[in-house]
Amino acid sequence: MPDPGSDPASDPAPEEQPPPFEELPFEEHVEDEPRRYPSTIGGLFYLVVLAATAVGIGIVWTGNWRLGTNWMAGALIFAALIRLVLPRRDAGMLAVRHRVFDCLLLAGVGGLLIFLAATIPNQPV
Repeated sequence: MPDPGSDPASDPAPEEQPPPFEELPFEEHVEDEPRRYPSTIGGLFYLVVLAATAVGIGIVWTGNWRLGTNWMAGALIFAALIRLVLPRRDAGMLAVRHRVFDCLLLAGVGGLLIFLAATIPNQPV
């Protein structure tokens, strides 16, 4: 029972309870649309980057570590260029943080790999 001396307009509004999990409209939306693989063009490019990296690892495995490292570096630089061009909603898994950060990190690591592959001297066997 409310206090007779209190003003009902100054009482805080009762907190709204969120709907139960089963009633969320998102769940209905997900069930209506079939899933596409990959769901964005960036997802397709992400798979291309993974494939190029796998090729680089395979080349390293066979013994030519400089060429394999350059393949992996090229994949990272390619990912940086794609991330620079595509908007966030289309970038898929290439979009992790802000565009500038993603591009600088991918291109920086790719450039560093190329630099290391070029400057490490051959070791005697």
